[in-house]
Amino acid sequence: MKQVNAILGTALIVSAATLSVLSYSAGAADLPKSTQKIIAKLKLPPALLKGLEEEAKMPAKMLAAAKKEKGRLKIGGTWDSDQFSKLIAPFKERFPFIDVRYARATRHDRVIKPLIAYQNGRIINDIISGVGAKFVLFRNLNAIENLSSVPNWKNVPKGMKHPKGLWIGQRLRYWCMSYNTDRVKKAELPKTWDDLITDKRWHNKKIGLGNRPNLWLIGLWGTKGRKWATQYARDLLHVVNPQLRKEGMNALIGLTVAGEFDAALPSAAYRTGQMIQKGAPVGWHCPEPVPLSISEMVVMRGSKRKNSALMFINWFLSKEGQISQFASNLAPPVHRDLQTKEFLTFPDQIVGKKIAFRDPEVLESDLPKLLRVWDPLWFSGRGMKLVTVDSTITRLKRGARYVVFKVKGKSHTVKVSGSRTEVSVKGKEAGRKQLK
Repeated sequence: MKQVNAILGTALIVSAATLSVLSYSAGAADLPKSTQKIIAKLKLPPALLKGLEEEAKMPAKMLAAAKKEKGRLKIGGTWDSDQFSKLIAPFKERFPFIDVRYARATRHDRVIKPLIAYQNGRIINDIISGVGAKFVLFRNLNAIENLSSVPNWKNVPKGMKHPKGLWIGQRLRYWCMSYNTDRVKKAELPKTWDDLITDKRWHNKKIGLGNRPNLWLIGLWGTKGRKWATQYARDLLHVVNPQLRKEGMNALIGLTVAGEFDAALPSAAYRTGQMIQKGAPVGWHCPEPVPLSISEMVVMRGSKRKNSALMFINWFLSKEGQISQFASNLAPPVHRDLQTKEFLTFPDQIVGKKIAFRDPEVLESDLPKLLRVWDPLWFSGRGMKLVTVDSTITRLKRGARYVVFKVKGKSHTVKVSGSRTEVSVKGKEAGRKQLK
């Protein structure tokens, strides 16, 4: 925790004297054309590009083994399809013999389905990004490869990769507030999270709140303590009285732009930046401390394209891979040398502020505790009561999309969402088709 804060606190301060435009040398001319275009567009300081070509090289044994592998390298993630096409361009130029197939999917399709398939002896995705709190299930099933052997593993600081090599950080994600710049003055923005509670300007439906405390509040839980976070959740839902929204976090930014509410919480910095690039009247603001999380990426154990997968991971962790990702979607890099203000969409909202870092390992122990506080408050705010019952399924409708069961003699029908409903059978992750 302290080490991550130290890295973020020092590495983000870069002298303006280094901000000179790259003049192509003979070595730069040998880079993939897509990389040359990215560098020219971003106008990065030459010092940041030192070692780029060297890091993109692959171990000879891994390269030779990958050339023998057949079939497509399947990647499931959270990048938009057009973003991934831009991200992967340099990799394809360097290694055209690797056929990559990418699919952007919901958490269920991206994470749960591969887990279920693995339990049945099948690998349906070779690389998965954004596993989140489900990492512990992958680990317990011994379903993921150790990544610490790839050369560029060393580029990622401690705290941004699994200590035993089981996941690597995909990108840094700062989760704060997006706000409508036509409706909110900068002077009105809260300096601290407590200001959001005490300032009545934000009360009574002015904020669109998403049901994702795991993205931001869990970081504050770790930094400010359980007692503070518990009371904060109560005050946020009861005192501030926000709009409790069921849309996804990206959709909430769009609704903020549309004027549905003045601000949305939580919003990712890079996603808000993408909206600004399109000319939307939206800004991004972070009360202190700044919640920071890391998206995890894993390689499935037993993949027939193991070496191709490890090559992608190694390239992705290189300067070229990290810069290519930033150019495609503005996601801050995890590479230790690239955690600078050039790669922050809103550096003024982050540099110099205290960071509330959410270690992925904390999710296993602390997230259930947070949800025991959050869930009853959330459902109560939507006019519902959270009740846990033991019952027997009496009927399934439309391929288990609807489940019928009885409680105290009264029949109830509930919808089972393919992406938002968690199902387990005999203690193992399952899909709704496995319900009986």
